[in-house]
Amino acid sequence: MKNIFEAIREDHDIQRDLCKRLLNTEGKSEDRKQLFEALKTELHLHEDAEERHFYSPLIHNDMMQEHARHGIAEHHEIDELIEKVEEADMDSPAFLTYAKQLCEKVEHHLEDEERTFFQLAGKVFTEAQKTSLSKEYQAAMKKTGN
Repeated sequence: MKNIFEAIREDHDIQRDLCKRLLNTEGKSEDRKQLFEALKTELHLHEDAEERHFYSPLIHNDMMQEHARHGIAEHHEIDELIEKVEEADMDSPAFLTYAKQLCEKVEHHLEDEERTFFQLAGKVFTEAQKTSLSKEYQAAMKKTGN
């Protein structure tokens, strides 16, 4: 059974791949549209599941409270960048500019979690909690479409 960190990291890898593929598209292509929609869906599902089954249990811990708030704030910044990408014409330079900003923010967020938050949270959660939260997180991802 995966722990919460392994489950989240798997989804991070999906997000990285979608970003990389999206940034390699050109113009108003079906590929660009599908990749952006897939990335947007993945990010929204992941944010919701992660906030419920990773950040929520951490926000009451003194050592993790600021980190949890920071992570949730970055989710909101990602949502704002998704809106900017959506508002841009798919074949305009603005689309790619905003898509790059979005993917840079996503990458920054994933690195924060993987390099800092996971290590600290690993000291907070028991092994049983890590497994239990993973089950809940994965169930939430499946239930909402992943």
